[in-house]
Amino acid sequence: MATHSGVEGTVKVGANAIAEIRSFSVEETGDTIDDSTMGDTARTYIAGLKTYTASIDCLWDETNTTGQGALTVGATVTLNLYPEGATAGDIYYTGSAIVTGRTITTSYDGLIEMSITCQGSGALTQSTAV
Repeated sequence: MATHSGVEGTVKVGANAIAEIRSFSVEETGDTIDDSTMGDTARTYIAGLKTYTASIDCLWDETNTTGQGALTVGATVTLNLYPEGATAGDIYYTGSAIVTGRTITTSYDGLIEMSITCQGSGALTQSTAV
């Protein structure tokens, strides 16, 4: 059994790393379609369409123009999500996504943080870093 530390994770917009990442998540879901008919005694389903969403939390860095700066609301980007790092042989997830939200949070006694949400457009694919 293999376990990994989250400290190795990273997210890229295309080939460009997003700076100052604190955490990220990706959720893949699939629809079900009811195909029950008259006479059935229990509902039955078939698999439908899949979708995914992603969220990224980072410390705001206005100089990271090709990473954080590329994630403007409405932008369509290629997300590459690396839970265990981007070393050769590591598993990662990739797909096209539309940026649906950005929240920048500032407090007098803390660092400026940014949260980004994305809606997948098309399939999320599992790949291996080279």
